[in-house]
Amino acid sequence: MTDWGDIILRLGVAMLAGGAIGLDRDLRGKPIGLKTLGLVSLSTATVVVLTLQFAEPGQFTDAASRVIQGVLTGIGFLGAGVIVRQGDRLRVRGLTSAACAFFAACIGIACGAGHWPIVVTALALAFLLLTFGRSAEHWLHRALGGTDDPHDTGPPQAPPA
Repeated sequence: MTDWGDIILRLGVAMLAGGAIGLDRDLRGKPIGLKTLGLVSLSTATVVVLTLQFAEPGQFTDAASRVIQGVLTGIGFLGAGVIVRQGDRLRVRGLTSAACAFFAACIGIACGAGHWPIVVTALALAFLLLTFGRSAEHWLHRALGGTDDPHDTGPPQAPPA
């Protein structure tokens, strides 16, 4: 049985970690933000902590594994809600925000399980990627002879007749 202090720590860190990822999305004007990703991470941590309450200390049961599988499958629906097709072009927007929803769920799972080195490492790597990823994409595309905009899919397509 996990004590109150540990439950508060696990759920609080999950909410703050997911909220931090959401803040990055908010600051970039993206369709998913601090509250949404904070809640995604908090809710996944909650179900993991709850599931672990019924296991032997230090054990990860089949039930916990099934809960995590269900959460990760279900989070796809939330992610799909932030992905949109832009106009008549073959351009899709919101994939990074959808990936952030999935990541927030994974961080929530790690927080719920109390695996702090994984939480800290994953958050650090995610913020590096979110902060420098676009610049790295543009630089690599120019250096390797691709388009300047790695998300450019070419000229607009004619609408179907």
